[in-house]
Amino acid sequence: MKTGMNLLLWTSGATEEHLPLISRIKAWGFDGVEMPVFAPDGSPWTKFGSALNDFGLGRTAATALPAGANLISEDSNERTAGVDFLKACIDACVEFGAETLCGPLYSPVGHLVGRGPNEDEFQHATDGLREAGEHAAAAGVALSVEPLNRFETYFLNCQADAARLVDAIGLDNVGILYDTFHANIEEKNLVAAIRSSGKRINHVHISANDRATPGEDHIDWETTFTALKSIEYDGWLTIESFGGWLPDLAGATCIWRTMAPSEEHVAREGLKHVRNGWNGRT
Repeated sequence: MKTGMNLLLWTSGATEEHLPLISRIKAWGFDGVEMPVFAPDGSPWTKFGSALNDFGLGRTAATALPAGANLISEDSNERTAGVDFLKACIDACVEFGAETLCGPLYSPVGHLVGRGPNEDEFQHATDGLREAGEHAAAAGVALSVEPLNRFETYFLNCQADAARLVDAIGLDNVGILYDTFHANIEEKNLVAAIRSSGKRINHVHISANDRATPGEDHIDWETTFTALKSIEYDGWLTIESFGGWLPDLAGATCIWRTMAPSEEHVAREGLKHVRNGWNGRT
């Protein structure tokens, strides 16, 4: 098990002014950093890669498709734009050495159409993610597809839906992101959801039910950690939290009030909770 900290607690687009965060995250005791890649050319990736190397930190990446880039769209141009965007994100991952690119890799967050998904959309997502996945495999990068809750997407809401999609894609480097925030809303049974996905889960986001400090919330953490151990999960447990209003994510996170004493509190107390919970200590 490795512990990661997502920089979305501070920013949706890391710049050189965020480089000092790397040393702080190392000092707090994390094994790695998750970089937001919402603009594939928007951050100094080489400098971040060097800084992460200097501190011996691993790295993953998170992204979300922008408007006009949508793998499940009826518009073939939007589908092509979605694949091209993912490929550019994968190339950015190579620049700073990220091993996994995760997120809702099929459509923009908040894209709702007043109905459920259909088979054409499923096939479009399968085709687009297979093409992106093949590009990622050649680059040595894994993809981790994230189901979101029903208020953020209609296409992929639970582990069972994600498992069907990943199986249809059929690539070893394409798996499922299990996010505790979304699972808390959508899954009927956490143990069944995790065990049914099994080895398809290749990344985990530790996210509180209020998006603030893991452990200072009502997620069923003991059940979550026990179930992940039962499938022999041994990858990243990455804290994803949102400390304030981020324009790129405002529609999804809807955080308008102070949720924690400080970003450092979220990171340090969250890490303590993850380590203690994984090791069976409360």
